[in-house]
Amino acid sequence: MRLLLVEDDDHVAAALAAVLARHGFYVTHARSGEEALRALLPDAGAPFAVVLLDLGLPDQDGFEVCGKIRKRTATPVIMVTARADTRSKIHGLNLGADDYVVKPYDTGELLARIHAVARRTPPAENGGTEEQRGAEDQQPLRLGPLTIELPNRQVSVGGATVPLTRKEFDLLALLAQRPGVVFRREQIISEVWRTSWEGTGRTLEVHVASLRAKLRMPALIETVRGVGYKIVVPAA
Repeated sequence: MRLLLVEDDDHVAAALAAVLARHGFYVTHARSGEEALRALLPDAGAPFAVVLLDLGLPDQDGFEVCGKIRKRTATPVIMVTARADTRSKIHGLNLGADDYVVKPYDTGELLARIHAVARRTPPAENGGTEEQRGAEDQQPLRLGPLTIELPNRQVSVGGATVPLTRKEFDLLALLAQRPGVVFRREQIISEVWRTSWEGTGRTLEVHVASLRAKLRMPALIETVRGVGYKIVVPAA
């Protein structure tokens, strides 16, 4: 498994790269945001399975780098940083990071998180999984003026495309595939974020509020107090 390690501290990078190598990873080390972005260019070589991204980079903030990565590729990004405040976690996840690990961390936990996000993103080779290939035949989900195209992850309202982040789309698609069914908060967090660590509950609330605002359909996602959320089918 190829992994891109974005870390400006050579000592930290060398120690982590050695551990990752012992567990079968082929590590490419980038010391700056620009170097990382160059490594992710289509003609730079075989794709990476995961990007480990430090936030304190010398040329640009790691949050900015994450945003640029997400515009270029769907490669999973795990932020690995000393910033432990909830606001930073929420901001990173909203930008499209797949996970957020705070330093100092347990190496075993980091390895588990790497494997978890890699499993959730099929390799670019071989055309993805059978499930993804079969998704090409899926019909769009239509809920009143809202249309959700699962294969290409496009959302539109009244024919106008609405840009969503990766997690916003995953959350909307999960709820929309079973309109009227109440999804427990724990279930949503588990299926969309694949985690249950502290702080994700607030992230869920932020994503729901963002969806309501972007779609301009505040009544679409209904809060079921003490339980979770459900999609309310708009009137014709």
